[in-house]
Amino acid sequence: MDYELRDKRAKRGLISINRSPLARKIITFNLLGLVVLVAGVLYLNPFRDSLLFQRERGLVVEAELIADVFEAQLEQVGELQIVDPEDVPDVFLSESEAETELVAVAPAEPNFVETLADLHLPVGLEVFIFDADELLIASSVGQPRDEVSPKDVLQREVGSTIITDMLNSLWEGVSGLIAKGDEFSVPLDAEVMARTLYPVAMSGTTQVSNGVDQNGGTVFTVATPILQGGVPAGVVAITSAAGELDELVRAEREQLLQMFVIAILVSIGLSLVLASTIANPLSDLATAAELGGDGHGKNVKPGRVRIPDLTARPDEIGRLSGALRGMVAALYDRIDANEQFAADVAHEIKNPLASLRSAIGTLRLAKKDEHRTKLLDVIDHDVRRLDRLVSDISNASRLDSELVKEEEESFDLLKMLRNLAEYLGNEGSDKGVEFITDLPPDPITINGLEARLAQVFVNLITNALSFCEEGDAIRVWARRRENRVLVVIEDTGPGIPEQALSKIFKRFYSERPENQFGNNSGLGLAISKQIVEAHGGVIWAENIRPTDADVTSDPLGARFVVGLPV
Repeated sequence: MDYELRDKRAKRGLISINRSPLARKIITFNLLGLVVLVAGVLYLNPFRDSLLFQRERGLVVEAELIADVFEAQLEQVGELQIVDPEDVPDVFLSESEAETELVAVAPAEPNFVETLADLHLPVGLEVFIFDADELLIASSVGQPRDEVSPKDVLQREVGSTIITDMLNSLWEGVSGLIAKGDEFSVPLDAEVMARTLYPVAMSGTTQVSNGVDQNGGTVFTVATPILQGGVPAGVVAITSAAGELDELVRAEREQLLQMFVIAILVSIGLSLVLASTIANPLSDLATAAELGGDGHGKNVKPGRVRIPDLTARPDEIGRLSGALRGMVAALYDRIDANEQFAADVAHEIKNPLASLRSAIGTLRLAKKDEHRTKLLDVIDHDVRRLDRLVSDISNASRLDSELVKEEEESFDLLKMLRNLAEYLGNEGSDKGVEFITDLPPDPITINGLEARLAQVFVNLITNALSFCEEGDAIRVWARRRENRVLVVIEDTGPGIPEQALSKIFKRFYSERPENQFGNNSGLGLAISKQIVEAHGGVIWAENIRPTDADVTSDPLGARFVVGLPV
């Protein structure tokens, strides 16, 4: 048995955890909670909403700053005007090395064009200037610059987004299979978006809107009025580069997914460690129990089933191991007791059978009637002895199961003792034995099987009567001691031999006078002890001596004490 367990442990490795349903459940549930958490974060998308708000706020600030610049210019020029294109210097119309690409759709006053050209616009940002009649005066697109400015230094570097790109490709592939295929997207026109916001901006309110281009990139448009004397004289509209916010979102998602991958690996590792500390000990306990089962009976080596000792663990597995070890130990104790009981039964039955066989053999040879009569009396005695023995053995063998099946009830213990004393006292009077009872006046209620406890006290009292002669006395008294009640049966008989005090509660042990041989099976006290212990009580026997100081003095009688919980 131990060899098989050790062999299984030696073959066990980390991969064998896959064969453990409990380990798979631990890993699955740990990963499920993590997946739900990450999916919820991605679904709610809090960082995208935050970036969206910040980007819109930044564009509004930029548009208002540009509008402030033109408002300052208007205080000097007077109003937005359209001029002849030939009057505009070439340096402001096209310059390959310029910081800003300038397109003058309707040539404006040179100072406005120059101001727009001097603005350092972020890469991809488009600016549109409209007059009071919604005519596009000028527009500009931010271009990369060779020199390094503070804005370039502060620009965020977007790293690799392998995981995000892979998931996006997978999603696009699935979406492509589901989509009908006849849908198409129209490219966004930045000027059209700017003109859409023009009416609201001319009313004196800054307006923000966003859209998605044909590549799925988010585009923001902000329009704010150019005030002159508190009255809108034109509109500045700016449009962000397509997809710049989406790149930041992808970068944030990539970091989250990278942490998710790391968390998965850590969770799997911790789950494996947790599973090994739970599933493996439980597997050992299950294997030990299975090896002792009927299904493996042919494979069990001679010896007992050994449950692994895990009681040092301060958890439920340690408790389970201790409970299983205790259960197995109790089971083997019961098996040993049954085997010993069977051996004792065989031995006890052999004695009257041997006597019967001898009497029957002698009866065939007996010639005289008086000899035959004596032999028939022996046969009759042995038959009655066998009948009594078989009945007691049957009662003893069924006692455990009957004690479990019967329902306990509350009853008055003193009332039961008075009824027994009245009934058995008459039997004692016929024998010339005085019967004395000393019971408290107040009832003592206990919870138990009244009939079985009555059987105990009947056994003890009749046992005392069998050892008493004419002139002896039997005393039955009871006292309550806190949460227990003591019932004592005393007699003035010959007492109990010292060597028998430790044996009288064993099955089939009987210490009787010669004239009572064969009248008792030796199971009465053993059955009484079994019933009392099933009620959580104790029973013992002792001799009554004139003084405790002299243990060698002749006993004045025997005393049996039964303690029961109240």
